[in-house]
Amino acid sequence: MVDNQNSMDVKGFFDTDTNTISYVVTDKKTAICAVIDSVLDLDYASGNIKYENVDKIVDFITENHLKLEWLVETHVHADHLSAAPYIQQKLGGRIAISKEIVHVQKIFGKIFNAGTEFERDGSQFDLLLNDGDSYSVGNLQAKAIHTPGHTPACMAHMIEDCVFVGDTLFMPDGGTARADFPGGDARVLYRSIQKILALPDETRLFVCHDYMPEGRKVEWETTVAEQKNNNIHIGGAISEDEFVKLRETRDVTLGMPKLIMPSIQVNMRAGHMPPSEDDGKTYLKVPISGIKG
Repeated sequence: MVDNQNSMDVKGFFDTDTNTISYVVTDKKTAICAVIDSVLDLDYASGNIKYENVDKIVDFITENHLKLEWLVETHVHADHLSAAPYIQQKLGGRIAISKEIVHVQKIFGKIFNAGTEFERDGSQFDLLLNDGDSYSVGNLQAKAIHTPGHTPACMAHMIEDCVFVGDTLFMPDGGTARADFPGGDARVLYRSIQKILALPDETRLFVCHDYMPEGRKVEWETTVAEQKNNNIHIGGAISEDEFVKLRETRDVTLGMPKLIMPSIQVNMRAGHMPPSEDDGKTYLKVPISGIKG
């Protein structure tokens, strides 16, 4: 845990299958907390949902007698399913995301032929945040910072002196997020990162993923100063054009995340599954391209 003068604790939970870090952020004075970027386990081959990782978060909140106020999604993740509805059912709380989620829903609603029953207005979420909106976690002050580029709806969350950056930045030796998904833009990503790097050097940053370059142990906390000086993609005052060239050259070499198809369909619905079909079962679609004959 991280303990600072603002009476805030940060507990990270690392999911090894997706290299995702979920966070429980707690105001110690009120015992009110928020969960950021929770993970629901999916065995894609069998279609089986599992709850081992998310139950660690539920147990942590329960055992420490915390009250859950927020379930924050930094963006519509393409590499894991959100567990927010599962946690909400057990512990309450409100699910929050950027208001720009509507653009993601329009893009992927069409890609997955979601039909008219899929509302593309963000109504599946409890709160849609604008850039600069404030909210609180107990007595802790929080601010939403719109950081598009990886996706149109990416949003970092500054809680007191800590910023939860989502996929915008990784640890300095991991670089930055890709920008080649539908709605992504490397130039926009560069400008979003500058918002984060303009914060005081001592500002602590918490990343959503760590891929442990060179086999090092998992890490998830860094600072603005460390990013400015050492990030392999954005450090050293790299120019916007240089970053765009680097990012776009790298992105064309990357394969798609293995869970992108189910993740997007679920996460654009605030973590809820698509409606069941006539046989009572729920299905996730895989659009097929490149068919010949």
